[in-house]
Amino acid sequence: MLIPEDASPETLASIERQDYPEHRIESSTASTAHDATLVLREGDMLAPGGLSALALELALSGASAVAGLRVLYGDTVHGLDVPGLDARLDESDGILFMAGAGTDWSSLSPEAKRRIGRPVILRRGPAPLAGAPLSIVSVTGTGTVGGAGVAHRRLSEALSLAHHRVTHEILSTRTAAAEWTDRFPEAEARIAVARPDFVLVGNVHGATRSLDVVGRLAGAYPTALVLHDLFALTGRCCHPRDCTRAETGCDATCPTPDEYPPLAPRRIAGMHARKRAVLAAPEGPLLLANSAWTQARSEALAPAPATTRPVSLAFPTGIFSPGDKAALRRRLGLPEGDVLIFVSSVIVDGPDKGFADLRDALRAVARPGVGVGVVAIGRLDDPSKFGIDNLFAPGLVASEDALAAWYGACDLHVTASRHETLGQTPIEAGLCGVPTLAYRTSGLTTSVIDGVSGRLVEPQPGALAEALADLVADEAVRQALGAFARIAMENRYSPAAAALSLDAVLRERGLIADGPARTAFAPMMLGHFPFAAERLRGAEGTVQAPSSPLVRRLRRTKQAVLGRRMPLIVRRCLYLASTLRGRAV
Repeated sequence: MLIPEDASPETLASIERQDYPEHRIESSTASTAHDATLVLREGDMLAPGGLSALALELALSGASAVAGLRVLYGDTVHGLDVPGLDARLDESDGILFMAGAGTDWSSLSPEAKRRIGRPVILRRGPAPLAGAPLSIVSVTGTGTVGGAGVAHRRLSEALSLAHHRVTHEILSTRTAAAEWTDRFPEAEARIAVARPDFVLVGNVHGATRSLDVVGRLAGAYPTALVLHDLFALTGRCCHPRDCTRAETGCDATCPTPDEYPPLAPRRIAGMHARKRAVLAAPEGPLLLANSAWTQARSEALAPAPATTRPVSLAFPTGIFSPGDKAALRRRLGLPEGDVLIFVSSVIVDGPDKGFADLRDALRAVARPGVGVGVVAIGRLDDPSKFGIDNLFAPGLVASEDALAAWYGACDLHVTASRHETLGQTPIEAGLCGVPTLAYRTSGLTTSVIDGVSGRLVEPQPGALAEALADLVADEAVRQALGAFARIAMENRYSPAAAALSLDAVLRERGLIADGPARTAFAPMMLGHFPFAAERLRGAEGTVQAPSSPLVRRLRRTKQAVLGRRMPLIVRRCLYLASTLRGRAV
């Protein structure tokens, strides 16, 4: 690392405190060969870990230059900002340039520039200039509980931290009526009163099996639909798995009509056509994809002229962060000397999570007396299904702070899922310094950076078990992967990174002018990073409350008889009961 010889004492002190192993003080005009150049302005200080974050993204992305957030402060934090892609030369401070790229941010093409979502520069100065805020309504089907619901809430919070006015709207709480409900007059009326500049929709299939409401919203306001799953692109399902019917037209031959979200077979073809009509309308919603795989699937399955753009999901990077592993294990009652493997899902043994592969791989390494244990977070009605003695299954964890503690107490995260639009658990694990082992498939190829934040293996028999045994035996590799995972995931999935991706969408739609060269964030954004004096607390109630023992027994009985299916006659009975309850109230 080259540091100008006339750097201020504050700048030099901030660099020395980070204990970089190789750096030297040289004139900015020195001809010494180097790999990259960091541009600092007089008096700027490097944020903790800032240079490592910039350097890793420069190496991973192949970009010519990488910029990060700048924290502006006085007696208190005034706000954060980041250079715009069109920033002028005199604003290109805190940017790491690849050797040979020069030091002029504005002269580089947009494709040659990257911005990471974590602070790299600390500067005394006034509050950053923020553009005019938008009025945004965030819409979900039944709320923000569960994986997709949590993801949508976090995206909305990221927009709030970018100074926008965000209100939240739930279409319905009657999940039993979803198969027969297409209109939501009360919710739609409240949205109309808000007169939003932009509507962000996601995870509606808990309230309806159609996209009709999305079409009505898109006809009235600029609207984007986040593809937390592939429901919008199929006749009824969220993950087509190996089924190819969505490519030619879903119909009554659907192999899983009774699985969630269920739909009577005779209605599937018509529903697929209705969805496609919404997406193909001139005023149809913009589709937002959370991974490269999801974007490719959307572009393949969505009708013309539907448009898909990338978006980064947001994670509370100050909550999901590395902790004292030994202390966390003592607190949670976990064995301090064992290698602990973490698995997590809302429904651990769900059909889309590859439970059989996961169980077999875990049994191969977690044998009695070998010092390997498993922590399984999520609904697991019958823990004996794992066939593992050293199993810790606390059930559903509804607190982000508590969930981060369970992650941080473990050594390795494993998933056998083959059907993820992104995969949130590998990112949460990586933020906690825990690497992930997963199959090289679907959105997992984005959420797990092979050889950096974890390992990807081909989805073939025995591959997961073999790789798991190798990682369990190699502590040094696990620690290295965990360290890189923290840096990479924070760079790409912080609330600031998500807000920047949404900012690009809003600018493309003409909702934000290309005005200020920097994108600004509220002071509270800093609370999402571990070195902040005051970190934000995590959300509570992120999953449904645990079921009673009686409900768990009934569910096990039902699954033994019907599997995961919910026959149409049962759904109609539940719908009738829901309707009668509503009238009674």
